[in-house]
Amino acid sequence: MANRREPALPKRPGGEKSLRKRILEAGSDLLQDTSPLKDFDVYVVGFHCAKHDPHMQMEAHHYCKLVGDDFLQCVIFDGNTRDANLIWIEYIISEELFEGLPQEEKSYWHPHNFEVLSGTLVAPGLPDVAEKALMRVIMKSYGKTWHTWHTGRHDGKGEPGHPLPYGDPHLMWSFNRDGELDNSLLVNRDTTMGIDTGKKRLDRQDLAQYAKPQEGVDTLKDAYPHSSEPPSGVSARRHHRSSPESGT
Repeated sequence: MANRREPALPKRPGGEKSLRKRILEAGSDLLQDTSPLKDFDVYVVGFHCAKHDPHMQMEAHHYCKLVGDDFLQCVIFDGNTRDANLIWIEYIISEELFEGLPQEEKSYWHPHNFEVLSGTLVAPGLPDVAEKALMRVIMKSYGKTWHTWHTGRHDGKGEPGHPLPYGDPHLMWSFNRDGELDNSLLVNRDTTMGIDTGKKRLDRQDLAQYAKPQEGVDTLKDAYPHSSEPPSGVSARRHHRSSPESGT
């Protein structure tokens, strides 16, 4: 699938690349080892909100590396073009690894079942069969995501972005009910990238059989009073825990 066409962004600081810098970069392409960057070849697009401010919502382009059957690490950009900015990092772990975390640590990790079953998490360019197999892996998993730069691109609030990464990082969270995600973000993503979220949702309903109750499903429930009950396959594990950045 071709990269989406992004709106022009304000000029970023740092100036244009000098001839000397271009030469150095050309040399590094030939001489330097960039092994840690290899294998970040799993591309998925979804949406996140800030745990401390659930109406701070944005589109997220994940480029992930499968470290093992139970662990992925991802770098997240605000688009998929050459001028996209690195804005987050995310670690994704299986249910089994999550269960082994200290209870206090678990409060940093958001659940993924709704993202998969709702069709809002997609893997652009993959054949349907391969995409569904990937989603089967992501079912029951948890993610820990830190947002470091608010660029203003694909932001539900429409607030202007910062020219550089400002302030503290924010812990991000997942959506777990219909009516939580700003629909304009979903419509824009689907229209621009040629995605049919509704069709993907229908195609994935058989994955609900693999679901189990997850922690964190109800963490932001009160922030979205007009949301619906979770769909089949998305349910909350009833367990009280402290919540970083929310104080609950």
